[in-house]
Amino acid sequence: MFEAVLFDWDGTLADTRKAIVVSFQKALKEINLEVPTHYIERRIGIGASETFREILNAANRRVDEKVVKQLVERKSKVQIELAEEVMLFEGARELLEMLHGKVKVGLASMNNRAVVMHLLQINDIADCFDTILTVEAVSHSKPDPEIFLKTAEQLKAKPSGCVVFEDSIFGVKAAKAAGMSCVSVTTGVYSEQELAVEKPDLIVKTLKDPRIAQFIFGYKTLW
Repeated sequence: MFEAVLFDWDGTLADTRKAIVVSFQKALKEINLEVPTHYIERRIGIGASETFREILNAANRRVDEKVVKQLVERKSKVQIELAEEVMLFEGARELLEMLHGKVKVGLASMNNRAVVMHLLQINDIADCFDTILTVEAVSHSKPDPEIFLKTAEQLKAKPSGCVVFEDSIFGVKAAKAAGMSCVSVTTGVYSEQELAVEKPDLIVKTLKDPRIAQFIFGYKTLW
């Protein structure tokens, strides 16, 4: 049995893809830039600042950190405005409720804190987590393991005693680099085949998969 379970947010617990894409596109429109939807989707999980830097570089624009900050603020504002369009994935609430009081639970998201906290509160699941870390708490983006290691530290849990839930290849790489186990879900933009390359310990299509409880607790749990 694991002592702590760490969750990614975007694409793992909640379907935020459309809101993220729209918020990025609206922010970029203000500096007369446009990128394909799939470009943004494939970068969900590394953090807005890093994504904006990549986009500016690709467009041969100077990477001005003041501009990056303004873009992130605009993106976050739009995403909060679109909060009603964000839905928890099937089984997310039930899984969090099942874990409550049995293991330590942390959220480790590369999204901005204002966005994450707003979404957690309107979905009434903020209290499901013992600690919540967002992009502001780290210096390095996934696939660097920093956010998972800091979350484990906050929970006073050893990395080897943690299991991470992730939907992106960046997240799986970060979890494995942190020395943690990883359950990968195919609810994001990455296929089962793409995720399998990073060697997660378990791949599931839904958070309702009964193998999740068996993996975490070592026995079958009825929901």
